[in-house]
Amino acid sequence: MIGSIAFLSPWLLAGLATLPVLWWLLRAVPPAPGRRAFPGVRLLLGLKDPEKMPERTPWWLLLLRMLALAAAILAFSGPVLNPRPVGSSDPLLVLLDGGWGDAPGWTQRMDRVAAALDEAARDGRRVAVLAAAAPPQADGEIEWRAAPDWTERLAGLAPKSWSPDRAAWADWIDGRVGRFETLWLTDGITDGAEAHLAEALLAHGPVTLVRPRQTALALTPPRLEGGELVASALRADAEGERPVSVVALGPDPTGIERALGAADGSFASGETRVDLKIAMPMELRNRVGRVQLADGRSAAGVVLADDSVRRRKVGILSGEPGSEAQELVDPLHYLRTALEPFAEVIEAPLGEMLNTAPDVLILADVGNLGEAERSALLAWVEKGGLLVRFAGPRLAQSGAGQLEEDPLLPVRLRAGGRSIGGAMSWGAPRKLKPFPEGSPFAGLALPEDVDISSQVMAQPDPDLPARVMASLEDGTPLVTGKPVGDGRVVLFHVTASPDWSNLPLSGLFVEMLERLSQSAGGVTTETEALEGAIWTPEQVLDGFGELGPPSLVAGVPGERLAEGKPSAETPPGIYASGDRRVALNVMHDRDEIAPLASLPQGVVTETMDRPAEIRLGPWLIAAALVLLALDVFATLVVSGRLGRRFQYRGRRTAQAAVLLLSGLALGLAGQAKAQTAPGDDASALRAATQTVLAYVETGIPRVDQISAAGLRGLSKVLYDRTAIEPAEPVPVDIETDDISLYPFLYWPITDSQRPPSDAAVARINEFFRSGGMILFDTQDADLGGGGATTPNSRALQRVAARLDIPPLEPVPIDHVLTRTFYLLRDFPGRWTGSTVWVEASPGAEQVEGMPFRNLNDGVTPVVVGGNDWAAAWATSDNGAPMFPVGRGLAGENQREMALRFGINLIMYVMTGNYKSDQVHVPALLDRLGQ
Repeated sequence: MIGSIAFLSPWLLAGLATLPVLWWLLRAVPPAPGRRAFPGVRLLLGLKDPEKMPERTPWWLLLLRMLALAAAILAFSGPVLNPRPVGSSDPLLVLLDGGWGDAPGWTQRMDRVAAALDEAARDGRRVAVLAAAAPPQADGEIEWRAAPDWTERLAGLAPKSWSPDRAAWADWIDGRVGRFETLWLTDGITDGAEAHLAEALLAHGPVTLVRPRQTALALTPPRLEGGELVASALRADAEGERPVSVVALGPDPTGIERALGAADGSFASGETRVDLKIAMPMELRNRVGRVQLADGRSAAGVVLADDSVRRRKVGILSGEPGSEAQELVDPLHYLRTALEPFAEVIEAPLGEMLNTAPDVLILADVGNLGEAERSALLAWVEKGGLLVRFAGPRLAQSGAGQLEEDPLLPVRLRAGGRSIGGAMSWGAPRKLKPFPEGSPFAGLALPEDVDISSQVMAQPDPDLPARVMASLEDGTPLVTGKPVGDGRVVLFHVTASPDWSNLPLSGLFVEMLERLSQSAGGVTTETEALEGAIWTPEQVLDGFGELGPPSLVAGVPGERLAEGKPSAETPPGIYASGDRRVALNVMHDRDEIAPLASLPQGVVTETMDRPAEIRLGPWLIAAALVLLALDVFATLVVSGRLGRRFQYRGRRTAQAAVLLLSGLALGLAGQAKAQTAPGDDASALRAATQTVLAYVETGIPRVDQISAAGLRGLSKVLYDRTAIEPAEPVPVDIETDDISLYPFLYWPITDSQRPPSDAAVARINEFFRSGGMILFDTQDADLGGGGATTPNSRALQRVAARLDIPPLEPVPIDHVLTRTFYLLRDFPGRWTGSTVWVEASPGAEQVEGMPFRNLNDGVTPVVVGGNDWAAAWATSDNGAPMFPVGRGLAGENQREMALRFGINLIMYVMTGNYKSDQVHVPALLDRLGQ
């Protein structure tokens, strides 16, 4: 190697040593001719010969020839720019950080890993792929496999929603034995243990560290400042300016999640934190469910909103009018004081309060309600409202809930109530009993000075124990509740004032009301609110920041959740305990992120976007030929052969040289295989006269190569088995090329796929209307499943957002696509199990006596799936499959089914729905054995 250039055959460079000898030989002068006297020569004096023969070769012509020879020698020595290092025989460990910091550039990381696996396969090396975000197995060993085995597994890898534990992996690797080389793909963010991990890896062999071009951004939980929602964006690298945008998401009145607000900002050079202010009215702010980065999302780039930004709207109403002159005896004074720190308090008539859509309604000693008020209040509760009632003389004397169960009371009540501590009392005032597990108040500390002197009593009932949320030390219920529709009704069996107890004078009263308001759809992360309960995940964030159902995650103690550190056991998301919910985010208010610390000597550092390997031999050969062509012209000039006598011959020579140079340029442009660009006239003529399958270029070389090989393999099978004789498949640029001449486009979707421009959208829609079909392949095997999405499927949603695509449905069992050539029941590719979608046929009718519906209504313009069909169809130049499919005989059967699906698909494109005609039914029934 010389710098960034390597020579595959360096011994040929010895030919450069012959250049001085060639220089001397070319400068040699032929021997002088013998002299003979001949008088007739005088007749020739004065004549000029147009063809001159110089005495010596000019130096500049010699230099031209030397350069041509040197270029040829260099070309045959096999020079390569940015060569891949020659692999050793040691095993290769590919180590991914695998945490949230890898999510924004996950596709580039997988491409880098795939390139490393290809190199290892070429060198016959064993490989292991590990992710530092997954906890190491204490007694496990490194799983060395052949490189192709790991290639199959790459599609199933995904980043985790927590940070890698490099310290644990450093200790684990210290306990391994053997020599291996390491390729470490880092997220570029420090956790303080990267040096320890690097030292552990260096003890086993060379280490190459691959850094990202930009580290991932993160968000801290939003907070309220001056009525505005503020989120802080964090970055590790403080160099240069970097723009950042956030979006606040939440449900609209119909329950559909929408963007409720947004903010833009920019990191100044030297800054690692920037505050982004999202101005929204309280009504929208209370709907915010999460705030996330607009671009480059990850689990740390999404924060779930907590109670600090979702102030509850609480309406309070008393059955007894208050007095401004005597504030301390106002029945709502203690409620108002307890609620103001964390809620918007509304005081108005009941009807007006319901019109403001409050989260919580509190009725303090309200006895009887009018029928209209009862109906409106009950309807509000059933739709999800939280009704909190406090007892008092009015409620006790109203008789509500005494003779029959009242839907606006959680339990039936006894007449007369209970007085404790008076002359006719049952004893001394009672203390509170510790709150039971599952109660909204679980974990709250009980003050020793809280006494209950009077209360209304609950009627014994089989359902009573399940409705008790708090009780006295003798077991008497103090707070009860029950669900009503989607909402809940809660009753404090004491007053909201100090008349029956001193509970309203304690801090416990504030905490209990706050817990209740939080349970009205709220989330919190207060430590004291978590301890003493088991929390079960309801929704969790994946590494890409998508919120979805949990998988194999058990309940965790509140003490563990209070630590606030996401891990495999406690992934970030929303956790529930009883009626309470809490949000666990990756980042916290005062967190910072920083770049990797200095690593020990011996670690080789590379960037993620490593330059491609370029072979310089063809370019040097072309340069040598161009120099030799120039030598021809120079020789003609020096010898005088371009004079008037030879003008016509010189013109012909010049034309031949131009044609030679043009041929060289065309040959150089098509080094791999000559192919006409799809946008020129020749390509258009070929597409109009032949059947040409096309694929959409993604700009990712590996994906485009697979698409080309896949359509080439499918074309060969079509040629061998059907009457269709496809030409060589071609790539198309969806933004610039005319696609109207192609009957079929294969469009592989990657997570970096950009939405088409307006012009491309119009071109695609016209392609649909003219009868063309596009096969959208997300290549992700529907790994999201269960309604969740993958980065590729989200990219497909962006692509299809403005396309004129009809309603879709999974391929029905009687769809024509199942029988255009082969009888098929499913449509596997390299993967299987992904749902395949086609245009829905809601108007199709079932003809009596026929097994198939009448589907003779045209061809579906789109087919959508994720089984990676191109990889299953792909063949190399010698006809061998390029990628493994399944295992053993079952895998080859799956590949055959994939090819049959491709044949059915192209036959369907070319012939339409003719197989749905009733004339074919008898033959099909006979084939089906019916």
